[in-house]
Amino acid sequence: MITVHKFGGSCLRDSSDLERISQVIKQTSGQSIIVVSALWGTTDRLLRASHEPRYAGRLVHDLEEQHLRFSPGLAESNIGHLFSNVLNGIEKSLVELAVNPKNNVAKNRLLAAGERLSALVVSHFLNTMGMSTHPVGAEDIGLRLNGKGKAPTVDLESSRKNLNLSALQGTPILTGWFGQGTDGELALLGRGGSDHTATAIANLVDANKVILWKDVAGVLPINPRWGIETTAINYLGYGEAMELSRLDTPVLHPATVEPLAAVGIPLEIMHLYQEREFSQTIIGPDIHDEYNIKGIGCLTSVAYLSIETLSLEEQSKNFGQLLVDLATEGITCWHIHSQPGEVKIIISQYEIIQAIQIISKHFQTPKVDTYDAMISLVGNGTEDEQLMLFEQLGNRLGLELLSQSPHSVRLLAKEININSLLVELSELFNLCNTLHQ
Repeated sequence: MITVHKFGGSCLRDSSDLERISQVIKQTSGQSIIVVSALWGTTDRLLRASHEPRYAGRLVHDLEEQHLRFSPGLAESNIGHLFSNVLNGIEKSLVELAVNPKNNVAKNRLLAAGERLSALVVSHFLNTMGMSTHPVGAEDIGLRLNGKGKAPTVDLESSRKNLNLSALQGTPILTGWFGQGTDGELALLGRGGSDHTATAIANLVDANKVILWKDVAGVLPINPRWGIETTAINYLGYGEAMELSRLDTPVLHPATVEPLAAVGIPLEIMHLYQEREFSQTIIGPDIHDEYNIKGIGCLTSVAYLSIETLSLEEQSKNFGQLLVDLATEGITCWHIHSQPGEVKIIISQYEIIQAIQIISKHFQTPKVDTYDAMISLVGNGTEDEQLMLFEQLGNRLGLELLSQSPHSVRLLAKEININSLLVELSELFNLCNTLHQ
C-alpha cells in the first residue's frame, strides 16, 4: 500500500502544521511518499530576490532563521550539512544573478531552493517525532520534465527509464515543482506544479492513491471569487476534474489529473484540519449514471478567432507551428476547433493584438468576435442529454452552444451580467447555498 501525500505551502505556515502532518503520516497505513512545496511565502521572497539580487543581503539569514523556527535542531542534525549547502547555494545564485540578471540557470536554482529547504525541515521534524524519513531532490533521482528552463509537465516515459527507485524506499520527503529539463539543467513546472509532481510520482511507483492536503475543503463547484457559497464536490471523474481545472478551479493544477487517469489511481483532496466527511473531494474514473451538472467553469472576456485556410495542405503544415508560437509567447488557447478550410481558437481578449500578429505569419488575418464569457457546464453526459440541456437554457439565458464533450457543455455568453448568470445556473443545478451580498 503506497500513498503519496502532497503538502502545499498553505499547509506549511508554522510548526503546528508540522505536528498535524506528523499525525497524518502516522495514521496512514503502508508506505508514505511525501511531496512538499516551499514553506508559506518562501517562493515569493526568492522570486523578489531574483529580480533585485543586490538588495537581498539579509535573505539568506532570514530564511535560515525562519526554517530553524519550524524545525529547531536542524542545523546540528545529521542532515545539517545539507541545510548549509542549500543556504550557500542561495547566496551563490544571488551573486550570479547580480553579475548577470538574465542567468536563468541561476534563477531556477534559486527558486528551487525553497522546496529543498522545506524537504529538509519536514524530514528533520518528522524524525524528531519518531519517524525515519530522508529528504530527496526530484532532479537528483532522475525526474525528467518536458521542457527547458520551464516545463508544462513531467516526462513520464523518460522518468520511468531514469528514476532511482531505491531513493524512494522508506519514507522519502520529495521536493515538488522541479526536475531535470531536456537540456540537463534544472527546470521548473508552473506555479502549483508540486501537485503534478505528486501525481507523476504516483504513476511512476504505481501508488494506490494520492492525497493533496490543502487549506480548502475540496474542489468547489464554482470559483469562490464569484461570491457564491457552495460546498465541496464529493466525487469527480477524471474528465470532469480536468475540464474544471483547465477553466476555473484554483485548487487543481491543469496537469495534475492526467498521470492518474491513464492508470486509474484515485486522487483525494482534503483539508488539513477539517474532518474527512466535510472536506474531501475524490477524483477517479468517469462514471455516467444520472446526468447532472457538478460544476461550472467560467472564463471572462474571451475572443473567438476564426482563421480561413486556403488549402488543407497549408492548414496541416502551419497549424501545429502556430500553436507552438502562441504557447511560446504565453498565449493560452482555451478552445480549439479545426476543420478543412477553417481553424477556430478562443483566447483572452487581452491578447488579441499579439495573437493576430502571430497568426498573420502563418495564415490570413483572422475574423475576431468577442464574448463576455465562456461557460462550461461540467458533468458526464451523453450528446442527447447535453443538447436537451442547451435547448432548455440557450434561448432563455442568451447563450450560444460552443462545443460538447463527454464531460462538459461549453457555452458562449455575450452582453450579460456574468455574476447573475452564474447565480441562476448554480441555483438551477442545486449548487448554490448562500449568496454573499
